[in-house]
Amino acid sequence: MSEFASGPQDWVGAWSEKRAALTPDRDGLVDATTGERYTYADLDRRANRTARLLREYGVEDGGRVAVVSRNRPEVVDLFFATGKTGGVLAPLSHRLAPPELGELLARVDPGLLVVETPFLGDVREATAEAEGLETAVLAVEAGDDDSVAESSQTYADELPADDSSVETATLSPEDPHLLLHTGGSTGTPKETVVTHRGVVWNSLNTITAWGLRDDDVTPMVFPMFHTGGWNVVTVPLWHMGGTVVVAREFDPGELLRVIDDEGGSVLVAVPAVLRMMTDHEDWDETDLSTLRFVKSGGGPCRQSVMETWWDRGVDLSQGYGLTECGPNNFAMPEGWPREKADAVGTPAMHVDARIVEGGEPVEPGDIGELQLRSPHAADGYLDNPEETEATFGSGWVATGDLARVDEDGYYYVEGRKKDMFVSGGENVYPAEVEDAIADHDAVAECVVVPVPDDQWGQVGKAVVELTAGAEAFSLDALRSFLDGRLARFKHPQHLAFVDEMPTSGPEKIDRQAVTERFGE
Repeated sequence: MSEFASGPQDWVGAWSEKRAALTPDRDGLVDATTGERYTYADLDRRANRTARLLREYGVEDGGRVAVVSRNRPEVVDLFFATGKTGGVLAPLSHRLAPPELGELLARVDPGLLVVETPFLGDVREATAEAEGLETAVLAVEAGDDDSVAESSQTYADELPADDSSVETATLSPEDPHLLLHTGGSTGTPKETVVTHRGVVWNSLNTITAWGLRDDDVTPMVFPMFHTGGWNVVTVPLWHMGGTVVVAREFDPGELLRVIDDEGGSVLVAVPAVLRMMTDHEDWDETDLSTLRFVKSGGGPCRQSVMETWWDRGVDLSQGYGLTECGPNNFAMPEGWPREKADAVGTPAMHVDARIVEGGEPVEPGDIGELQLRSPHAADGYLDNPEETEATFGSGWVATGDLARVDEDGYYYVEGRKKDMFVSGGENVYPAEVEDAIADHDAVAECVVVPVPDDQWGQVGKAVVELTAGAEAFSLDALRSFLDGRLARFKHPQHLAFVDEMPTSGPEKIDRQAVTERFGE
């Protein structure tokens, strides 16, 4: 191996510096909340100031900065600045309860904690519970609650004025850049160690598989405390020199406006967001002609929602990813047939995929665990060797997701291994049942959870959120609707309705919360 390939590479962390040199006057970031626009030259100057701040607090050469914030330019500054200093950025969810946040902070042990003002109260409670944690806290924006911010140092006041070039750390691709926590459906989330290598390779996989362009514009609706906020499309677009639009809050009407006003060409969102956009009063009037493609991720997208986008001439397909690998692992081939709409596509350029049962590959069409292998895989979990070995130890990333591959090489995700249940000796995959129930005109969202049954061991319980104005239906009516669509052993034996599904992210359904309320 050459010295260049194996030795330190100072370009790895210099994202803003390199892009500013290539396209200084092009917009890299738009803040839809304030209307501010930032060229790549602006972003690099901001990153230089932030890098100086981080070095004052010792956040370099592997030092860590944690941030609790909604999507805003300061979080972007921290990403580019940690690349310059060799620091590690750990974005933490502002939706976590203080005990959960305290546990993550103790694990990350940051040298600096940057907090958006609305979350200062929770962070103070969390840091008080994090035993042995000593870190400086900087507040972003005074906001409306001046009493909360009075006793805090502010990010703006501490930021050095000098925005000239800084010396960039000499980094290896194997050095960590991000600590991204998992969804946390069971217990406190795990912190996944994402290296510069992983960030770069996922970006390359995304660009080559999805065909990203330097003139692409995306409204970024995923939170920056998840991999979706960075690696799904944000960093790949910065790699190309495209434009990313962020906002503090999600609103379907505002998202439609951004696509129209900014000429949005790429959109990736969870199914519920895509559905809410189609239900919005501005849907028919919004110009969607600039959208080259839309990807749905974070769960199966209803056929009716996909058809509504297709009817507007938009190429909507499903994607698949996870924090531990990528997350962009598949793409739909050019000219893919609509009958393959339930698939997530075929593996990206530098991704290997296989379906296994008991560690051995299964035949096409059979369901097993999806495993992935790629240079964009994460390095493991922070300070968690047992979980790291279980997920990464085989040389493949064990996703925990059940899937199958057809004779044409298209992969279909059938749901989580832990969600599958056995009813009368037959395997039932909730995602398949939910997809069938979602075809009902009165169903907006559906989750199927197992419940005990004296005769069959376990049976399904359908938890349904109705569409606006729809009336509740009976279990018999639902089972009649499913006749001919699903084998009868897959039919739910119980039915419940909710006004609104609980969510764990940007309108991503919190399946764990539904299970805790309605399941065993």
